[in-house]
Order: sequence, then C-alpha cells, then structure tokens
Amino acid sequence: MKRTNYAGNITEEYLNQTITVKGWVAKRRNLGGLIFIDLRDREGIVQIVVNPETAAADVAEAADKARNEFVLEVTGKVVERASKNDKIKTGGIEIEATAIEILSTSKTTPFEIKDDVEVLDDTRLKYRYLDLRRPEMLKNITMRHATTRSIREYLDGAGFIDVETPFLNKSTPEGARDYLVPSRVNKGEFYALPQSPQLMKQLLMTAGLDRYYQIVKCFRDEDLRGDRQPEFTQVDLETSFLSEEEIQDLTEELIAKVMKDVKGIDVTLPFPRMKYDDAMNFYGSDKPDTRFELLLTDLSALAKTIDFKVFQEAEVVKAIVVKDAADKYSRKSIDKLTEQAKQNGAKGLAWVKFEKSEFAGGVSKFLAESTDSFVNELKLTDNDLVLFVADSLDVANSALGALRLTIGKQQGLIDFRQFNFLWVIDWPMFEWSDEEERYMSAHHPFTLPTKETQAFLSADGHSKDSDLKKVRAHAYDIVLNGYELGGGSLRINTRQLQEEMLSALGFKLEDANEQFGFLLEALDYGFPPHGGLALGLDRFVMLLAGKDNIREVIAFPKNNKASDPMTQAPSIVAEKQLEELSIKLANKDQ
Repeated sequence: MKRTNYAGNITEEYLNQTITVKGWVAKRRNLGGLIFIDLRDREGIVQIVVNPETAAADVAEAADKARNEFVLEVTGKVVERASKNDKIKTGGIEIEATAIEILSTSKTTPFEIKDDVEVLDDTRLKYRYLDLRRPEMLKNITMRHATTRSIREYLDGAGFIDVETPFLNKSTPEGARDYLVPSRVNKGEFYALPQSPQLMKQLLMTAGLDRYYQIVKCFRDEDLRGDRQPEFTQVDLETSFLSEEEIQDLTEELIAKVMKDVKGIDVTLPFPRMKYDDAMNFYGSDKPDTRFELLLTDLSALAKTIDFKVFQEAEVVKAIVVKDAADKYSRKSIDKLTEQAKQNGAKGLAWVKFEKSEFAGGVSKFLAESTDSFVNELKLTDNDLVLFVADSLDVANSALGALRLTIGKQQGLIDFRQFNFLWVIDWPMFEWSDEEERYMSAHHPFTLPTKETQAFLSADGHSKDSDLKKVRAHAYDIVLNGYELGGGSLRINTRQLQEEMLSALGFKLEDANEQFGFLLEALDYGFPPHGGLALGLDRFVMLLAGKDNIREVIAFPKNNKASDPMTQAPSIVAEKQLEELSIKLANKDQ
C-alpha cells in the first residue's frame, strides 16, 4: 500500500483518519495485553497500538513477531492518546493498527539505535548506515541539506552560475600534500585531486562568467583533527570587478540568509572587522573566539625592568589574567596548563596569584618590588591568577592563545548559544616556515598584494628578517566562534605581478612556467580584476549543529587515520591493476 504520511509528522489534525506509515521499529512493548510499537522514520516516531484480543489474527501475529529495527508497513486509524508525551511531535496521538506487514527483519544491532549511547567511533563508522538512523544524526544530515539549499537559493538569486570544475588536475606546490591518481594511458604520469578549484575558477573569470559558484569536494593529504577530513566540501565563490568590501558584504548576506533559514536567527550586519595583527596580539590566534574576553597583554616594557633573567632575555613577555580564579587553580592544575604551553612551543609558563593585595606563588618573589606597577598595568583585583609566557612574539601569542581557549572552557566564560562572526583582514602576504627555511604564501601565491607593499616582493625569501614580511595581502578570513569558516582574497590579474610573486616564493621562471604556464598565458589575454572566497561547508554545519567534530555532519566520513572502517578503504589492490599503471611498490611488506 502507498505510504500516506511520514510517521514523525502525524499530529492531532489527523484524528480519525486512516493512514499508512512505513519505518523501523524503535521499541516494542507488551503491556497488559496491549502491544505498543514505536515506529521511526526520518521525521520522527509515532506510537502504534495493537490489541491482540480485538485485532485481526495476522495483525496480532505481525505485532507479536516485530522486533527492534524490523521494517514495517502499518495502516490504521489515528486516535487520541490516553497518556500524552509532550516531548515528541506525535505525543498526542497513536495509530490503532488495522494492518501490519513486516517488510524486512533485522539482526540484533551492534549498538542501540538511539541518541546518547556510548559507542566507539570506529564502531559507529563501521556501521554508519545504522548510526545514521539515530534521530540526532538524521537531524544533522537534514540540517546540512537545509544549509546547502539556502546557499544555492541566495547565490542563484545573486546572479552566480554553478559550474563544475575537473577532479583530475595537475599537481602544484605551495599547499598540503596532494592525493595523486596514476594515469594508465600516460605511463609514469599522475593527476592530482584538487585541494581547491582555485586556478580553474580564476580562469572562469577571464572566460567572462563574472560570478561563479560551486559546492564542491576538495582533497588534502594532511594530518587529521576534529575539524578536518581528507575529503571535504567547500562553497567556492569567484567574482569579477568587485572590491574586497563588496565580496565581504555579499558573503555576509549569504550567511545571514543561512542563519535565518536554518537556525531562525537574525544576525547583525555588517560583521566586525579585526586586523590580523590585532587578532594575534590580543587573542593569540588568527581565528579569534570573541565570545569571551580574557585578552593577552604585552608586558614586555614593564617585565624587563625586574630582576628576572627569563623576562629580561625574552623577545616579549605577555600575560593573561584569569579574573577571580586564583583559588580555583591548584599547583597541579597550573602544571597541566604549563604542559599545554610547552606543547605550543613555549619554554615554560610563569604565574602568580594576587591575594590580599600582594603576589603569591610562582614567580611572586621577582615581582614583589614592582607589585603596584603590575597591578595597575593588568588592572588586578583580589583572587586573580596571572599567567606569563616569555618567548618570541609568535610563540607567546600561540601558547597564550591556546591557554585562553582552555581556560575559557574551564571557567565557563563561553556562551555556547552565541554565533560570533567576524572578518580578519589585513593579512601578511607571507609566513615564515622553519621547516622549509623560507617564506611561504600565507594563503596562496595568487593573492593580490597591496599596492603599497608590492615593492618588497624583490626581497630575499630565505632570510627570516627579509622585507618579504612587510608585504600585506588583500586577503580576508571569516571566523565563527574561534573556527576559520572560510577565507578569500583579491587575485593577481597581470602576468608581470604574478611572475614577481612566484619569484618571491623561490620559483625560477622555467619552473613557474612548468607549474603554472597555463595561468600565466591566460594572464596575457585580458584578465579582469577578480576575487573570491571559499567557505568550509562541513565546518559551518558542524557549528550550526553545535558539534565539535565534522564527522557528525558528514554522511560517510573517514576516521582519524583517513580510513573507512565500513568499506575498508584504502585497501590493497591487485598486482594486475598496479602493472596496468606501471607501478611497482617499494617496501610493500613494511
């Protein structure tokens, strides 16, 4: 029989109607001669009731046989429920079954299909098709759909054209490791799966499309964490003839529509703008969480006046003040914070408590003679805890920025109901890599440097003190609650400047032509001023859903080893397949 309704959508308006629902048995109970079945589909649960004394024999038999996760088709009359359940949409009614057909049986599942069950992550991924039956997971996936639908509605209405770009691309440097795909036809040659459609979308601008978008899979072979996956989805945008501010305004309107459509929240526009240097100096992060204060303070000038060698020899001394919390932090808990600071590059963590108008514990003996100066500089009050890092500027910012987030959670300073968007602007064009011992592009090598700093592109990129660090970029990141939601920039649109940029990154002209010749050639044919942005869809939906791992909003994600416990991907392939690709494995047994 044809399904007439989703189980989770039946309410009192259907009273006395005969309907047909189909779904899975969430629970079966035999109480006082009546059999109750909670039938679940993607929209929710409805209660089925069968009285074996009055029901047809086949209905009573099917109800008796039904077990958890059996798939049923149920036809019956909607009646008022005697004992109402206000926690669910269907809690005011139940269905008196007149027909039940068992469409499929089920073995006992490896875990209960309900929310808030303790299950190992790999078990959830191995049986992902069962995990996705849980109401919370269904809600996450449908929220993802609602998000992409809202995005498409806005972009379609704003004149953007949805264009697919190739997955089989050329491998290019200056990013994370590529996933490589061997070519059978072209022996010894490889495609790379795209880390982003960056160059293709730029070429679409010189093709005259003006406004492009794509909700697209991208691939990066990098170490995984809660907000990363080897394959991920981004909302990719590119526009011609728009300024940096116009692209930001357009993005804000897009996000405002999503927030209204998906969460019912009106966000205030425009979003705040924060310079990169301010984000690093006050929050210790280029993706600051502005839901709470706990800002970093530069104490270098004052700290170097006291007789404490650690402070005197450091490039900078910075601190955070944890208000009214000195009594909440034991020596053991401070030791844990010290270990975290070391994990973020610091040599250690100095600390003092301010109690009864004087410093106590930690490095208090070194600060005693300058108590008033530190109290005034840090605006200390009784029971404050002060944490110091004395190191290079980058390390001090990084270590205290990480501690700031930890302490914010420990002290309950974060309002998790808030959605704080902001733009981080005025980025450096380059960042120093200790591993590579050279400057690398902070975003990518196609970002437009500001006109005022382009002259520094000729500086030596292999010296940390190089003037390359003075080059600023027309780049912008959008941040939500301490996560980078997306990033973008204006792009270079002349061949000369693009070649200068590649030269600054250490490319010889012939290497630049080998890697990016198609782009350089295109720049000779009337390339419009252009710019764009990419938003991380997985991360955005994760934050909308209030989760802390993007696996919760992806239907079939990988684990933290980039493996799929369900399909066993990646897997060993047959020797014949390797021979066809002219591939011979080295150290196969190791």
